[in-house]
Amino acid sequence: MNDFRPYPPDDFESFWRETTDEALAAPLDYHRSWANDYPADDHVVEKIEFHGIRGKRRFGWIAYPNEARRLPAFLWIPPYGRESKLPDAYGTRVGFVSMSFNFFGLGAFHQEKYAPGIGYFAEGADDPTTWIFREMYQDTVIALRVLQAQPEADEDRLATMGMSQGGGISIWNAAWNPLIRAACADMPFLGAMGETLSKTVFRYPLKELVDYMEQIPVGQERIRHTVSYFDTMNQAAFAKVPVLVSRGMRDPASRPDNVGAIYDALPVEKELLSLDWGHDWHADMITSDEQWMRRHLG
Repeated sequence: MNDFRPYPPDDFESFWRETTDEALAAPLDYHRSWANDYPADDHVVEKIEFHGIRGKRRFGWIAYPNEARRLPAFLWIPPYGRESKLPDAYGTRVGFVSMSFNFFGLGAFHQEKYAPGIGYFAEGADDPTTWIFREMYQDTVIALRVLQAQPEADEDRLATMGMSQGGGISIWNAAWNPLIRAACADMPFLGAMGETLSKTVFRYPLKELVDYMEQIPVGQERIRHTVSYFDTMNQAAFAKVPVLVSRGMRDPASRPDNVGAIYDALPVEKELLSLDWGHDWHADMITSDEQWMRRHLG
């Protein structure tokens, strides 16, 4: 247990309802390749393109079993960085349809190692309406609408899944997106950020935000105000569907106490998987996430 408590700003609910409604009302425009574009043992993998918020082009993939129709489906939200999540054992599950996309208009299978110089933590962080993560969340809502429209997916059995950044945004969807019935959040980011930002931050990519904070007038106050709208602990307090959370007990990025604070804030059916692990993929995520989705999506 920890002493962290949610601290949402007064207009938190109206901010996120407006943000979500904008994405739910955006024009739906997508195109599939209708070709098998990536080698996979258990799935056909097609490229899919759609227009995100404000018409920005987004590229991704959809994976589905042969002759699939109306199967449970999930959106796999990538971790921090500009690369795409591949349709591997983590991005797909036997008997499920899955979809993922690149947040930055790069290719469906784009690979790019993280470096601070190409980070985006500080982009638009002066104000909650312009911080890049607001637009990224909205693109996940639109992506779920695209997934819902596919004949292979059951529109009433959708979930979100992701690790780190993807795990956090998966919980944001659990709070505000009416399209989903469950969420899997592996090592979710941005938990208990009021506490984190009050201490010295050494590790990138979060240090990108701290570096920016030190460069602008009244930086600490402005950034902490922005972050309060996105803190995954605050988001968790508004979750409306069951959420599975995993944490690494040796994780230096999504620290176990911070992830524990996210978990404690969830008012819904929930489960916590603690791993003797750092901030990295773990095979237990594959089975635990699948079992959670089967329990709640059928």
